[in-house]
Amino acid sequence: MTITSAVVSFALVAGVLTIIPGVDTALVLRVAVARGRGHAYATAAGICTGALVWGAAAAAGVSALLLASTTAYAVMRVAGGIYLVVIGALMLRDAWRSRRTATAEPTPAAVPPPPATGSAWRAFGTGALTNLLNPKVGLFYVAMLPQFLPDDVAALPMGLLLALVHDLEAMIWFALLIGGIDLARRWWNGDTATPARLRRLTDALAGTLLISLGLRLTTDR
Repeated sequence: MTITSAVVSFALVAGVLTIIPGVDTALVLRVAVARGRGHAYATAAGICTGALVWGAAAAAGVSALLLASTTAYAVMRVAGGIYLVVIGALMLRDAWRSRRTATAEPTPAAVPPPPATGSAWRAFGTGALTNLLNPKVGLFYVAMLPQFLPDDVAALPMGLLLALVHDLEAMIWFALLIGGIDLARRWWNGDTATPARLRRLTDALAGTLLISLGLRLTTDR
C-alpha cells in the first residue's frame, strides 16, 4: 500500500463516518443555533483537535492501552459518559428555561435571542473534551489506523497525516452545517419567535441525544 492509496482509502471510510449523526454533530448544531457561527467554529476546531490527539496517540500505541486494560477503558468510558450526560442536562435546562420565559411574555416578538455567553476558548475546550473523554474515538483510530499504515512509513507521522485528513473532512462537514444555520438566521432576520423556538427544539433534541449517548457509553461493555 502506497501513501496515496492509504490516504484515499482512509478518507473514504472516515468521510462516511463523519456525516453519520452523533455527539459531535449534535454539539456543533446546538452551538451554532444558540451562540452563533464563531462559537460553532471554535467548537468544531476543539472537536478536531481532540480527534488529532487520539490519532497521534493511536499511532504511537498509547491508546492501545484501552484495549489491553479493562480498568483504563472503564475509567475513560464512565468519565466520558458522565460528561455527556452533564452537557445534555444543561441543554435540557436551557430549553426548559427558554420555554418558561417565552410563555411568560405577552407576545412572541418580545422573546429576544440569548446573548452569546462564554468565550470562544470555552467553546473550543468543550469540543475538545467531548472527543478526548470518548474512548470510542481512540478505539476507532486503534482499529482503523493500522490497516492504512504502509510498511515502509513511520507510524506516528502517517497516523498524524490520516488524522488530519479526517479532521479536514470533519471541518468541511461542520462548515456546511454552520453555514446552513447562518443562512437560516438571515432568513429569520426580524423574526425573534421562530429562532427562539428552534433554539428550544435544538437544545431539547441535542440534550436528549447527549444524555442517551452518555448513558449508553457509561453502561457499555
